[in-house]
Amino acid sequence: MSELLNTLMQDARVWQGHRHRQTTQPSEPTGYQVLDNQLGGIGWPRGALSECLLDAPGIGELHLLLPLMQRLTQAGKTVFWLNPPHTPYAPALAREGVDLGQVVMIHTEDAGDFLWTLENCLRSPVTGLVLAWPGKLATREVRRLQLAAEAGSNVCVLFRERRYAEQNSPAALRLELTPGDNRDLKVNVIKRRGSWPGQRCSLAMAHRADLAFREAPRVVQGPWQHTQR
Repeated sequence: MSELLNTLMQDARVWQGHRHRQTTQPSEPTGYQVLDNQLGGIGWPRGALSECLLDAPGIGELHLLLPLMQRLTQAGKTVFWLNPPHTPYAPALAREGVDLGQVVMIHTEDAGDFLWTLENCLRSPVTGLVLAWPGKLATREVRRLQLAAEAGSNVCVLFRERRYAEQNSPAALRLELTPGDNRDLKVNVIKRRGSWPGQRCSLAMAHRADLAFREAPRVVQGPWQHTQR
């Protein structure tokens, strides 16, 4: 029992009140130094869930994942988009260095299908990143996804409504996103494994291309033309 508790504490899964411990869990840099600094130099945790909580899509949340998408697709890892609210704008992704041959978009019919598909994406050895828009999730379902993320040791980011910030979640990282001035994205860390929450920063997004969530005269089809259902 003591060995199990020591393991949990070493992995920063048990909050120790006045103490905090640097987690040794694997991670991926966000690509934004100011954000990595607020996250203790850790970035996106691998083998664990991350949540981005926001009021509405299209405030710059995809830009937050752009450096990771670039890096993983160029390394031959697959990036899955599961139930995005709008069609990603593929030409902009390509211009930003994302390998479209490693991008797969999936739409599911119902909540059960969504959970099954997300679990299998997380457990797949080809997966580098999963971006998912789940809607409402019960705590037990989030825990189920957390176990799948641990098995696959990849990055999973759930985009959820900001009202779920008050809901308990086993996710290792929870970020509250709000739009700022001049197309900046304000990031509030409401939970991070191994240390105190409450860190804040603002990320400039104005120099990035518009990636998604807009009407386009033509959408270049990637491998998602064979959409799985």
